[in-house]
Amino acid sequence: MEQSIEYREQLLESYKQAVRPLLPYLPWLEQNAGKRASSIYSGQDIGVHSVSFPVYDGTLLNFVREAGKSPLMDRNYAYVYTRHRIRTHQDERNMIKKAGWQEWNILRGILSKYVLGGRTKGNLWSEAVSEQIFYLVIRQMQEIIEFWDKSPENGKI
Repeated sequence: MEQSIEYREQLLESYKQAVRPLLPYLPWLEQNAGKRASSIYSGQDIGVHSVSFPVYDGTLLNFVREAGKSPLMDRNYAYVYTRHRIRTHQDERNMIKKAGWQEWNILRGILSKYVLGGRTKGNLWSEAVSEQIFYLVIRQMQEIIEFWDKSPENGKI
């Protein structure tokens, strides 16, 4: 019994350390839900002479950088999608909404799809902001941590 409590506390602490750097971005992610977080660069007649490319919001790039170097990244995120039959944004939202302690890997997989996949598919980062995927995943992770955190500084014993 004592080992399971220690294990849970260790796991919770690792979750807190992983999510903590991403929490300051929650207000920005919530505020920009439904909006595009990128635009297409069109200066100097780029469309005529070259391929156009996206320009991302600086806050989004900082969020993606922080998330990309966190232990929350799962390079095998495609497995999470096939195993749980996640195909649409609504499927993602439903999985996020009902995720708890045991579904932490599902949340990691969804976050990873957009962070890692956005490195090769330019529209995924902006799509994750406009569809609220980034916000919902980080918020759900925060709620899981708050629910299970029984430390005195959190006001729970």
